Parts: sequence; C-alpha cells; structure tokens
Amino acid sequence: MLRTETLLVLALSLGASAVSSLISFIGALTRPGALKDQAATLNGSYAPGRPWLDLAWQLFGITTALVPVLLVAHLLSREGAPGLRVLGFDRTRPGGDTARGVLVAAGIGSAGLAFYLAAQAGGFNLTVQPEALPDVWWKFPVLILSAVQNAVVEEVIVLAYLLRRLDRLGWSPWGALAASSVLRGSYHLYQGIGGFIGNMVMGAVFVLLYRRWGRVGPLVVAHSLLDIVAFGGYALLAGKVGWLPTPA
Repeated sequence: MLRTETLLVLALSLGASAVSSLISFIGALTRPGALKDQAATLNGSYAPGRPWLDLAWQLFGITTALVPVLLVAHLLSREGAPGLRVLGFDRTRPGGDTARGVLVAAGIGSAGLAFYLAAQAGGFNLTVQPEALPDVWWKFPVLILSAVQNAVVEEVIVLAYLLRRLDRLGWSPWGALAASSVLRGSYHLYQGIGGFIGNMVMGAVFVLLYRRWGRVGPLVVAHSLLDIVAFGGYALLAGKVGWLPTPA
C-alpha cells in the first residue's frame, strides 16, 4: 500500500511533470534548430491583454499546485505522524531554517548560474526564460508566490516525503538519493540536458543536507530564494545585460 500511495502521489504531482518534461524535450530535439535557439518559459501569461483574468489564472495555478502537498499532509496524519511537522516543515525554528537556507541558496545559486550559462552556450540547453509576464502591478508578487509554491511542492514531495516512503519500503540510503535526485532532474528536462544534470546534482546535495539536518524547512527556504532571485532578476535584467541569454 505504501508503494501504491507513493506512486499515486507522484502521478498527481511531479511524476506527471517528469513525463510532460520528457515529451517536451523530445519535441525540442526534433524541432528544426539548435536547442539554445529555442526557449523554455517558466512563468508566462494565461490571458494576454486581460490582466485581471490573467491574475485569476495565475493564482488558480499556484493554489491548485499545492493540493498534492495537502494530500501528503493528510496521508502522514492518517499514519499517526503530526502531518508535515514530521518532515521538518513547520515554524518551530524560523531563525535556523532561514539562516541555513540563505547559505545553501548562496552556494548553489552562483554555481547553478555558471553551469546554466555554460550549458546554454554549449548547445545542451534551451534558453530559459524565467518569466514572460506583462508589466502590471501584480507581476512581482505573483513571481514570488510562484517561487514559494515551486519550493514547497518540490521539497516536501520529491525530497522529504519520497525519502520517508523509500526508507519504509526498505530502499538503501544511496538508492533513495539516486531516485530523488534523478526524479528532480527529470522534471526539469524540458530545459535541456543542462537543466537535467544541474537539478539532479542539486537534488543529491539537498538529500544529503536533509539527512543531516532532519528538516526540510531550510531547503524550502533555499529553493524559494533561488527561484525568487531567478524570476525577479530576469525580470529586471533581461535585455539590459549582455551576459544573460534571452529568446531571439
């Protein structure tokens, strides 16, 4: 039953995203032109020219994406655990979680940016466009909410929940690390080989840190900061600096 439960949770969330990402990557490979000449947009408009409708769709997408996290909390509670607190996702250590998260984000962010630029220049990656939202008042609040939603979904499900389930199913620590990190890389495959490898390495680092700390909170903070800087930085710098690739 644990195996079935885990597969169903993944099928409703990031497992499905991995399949979608693979299909998208195959499409990019078979499309005329080099990968670096194609774009992967992360936060785009759902209703161009209709800002209030667009905002409604943005908030709807962010909210519904969190439903699998609520399902995980429900399933953990049914087995007698205190919901997401058992994964270290709570407000009991805000200072420590934030400090650790900032340090992790600083270390991974600089290395990740350098790796992306190298992969994109080498033709192994699409040009990632972190945001393509209209210049309206809700642009940056929505980007921040999107970043936090990504962090919560990915770290709670693919890191903490999946490791807990694989441990109970008898997987070895290294096998669980490989499964979590490969899954993380696979749902970023739509960005290209660089996106796959970079996120797989990040996933392995996050697994080791989670095992050491026993808390997913710092890694949710780190992931949130990474995405906030990526989304907001792109919005502020795209087209204004020469080193940042933008779609042709």
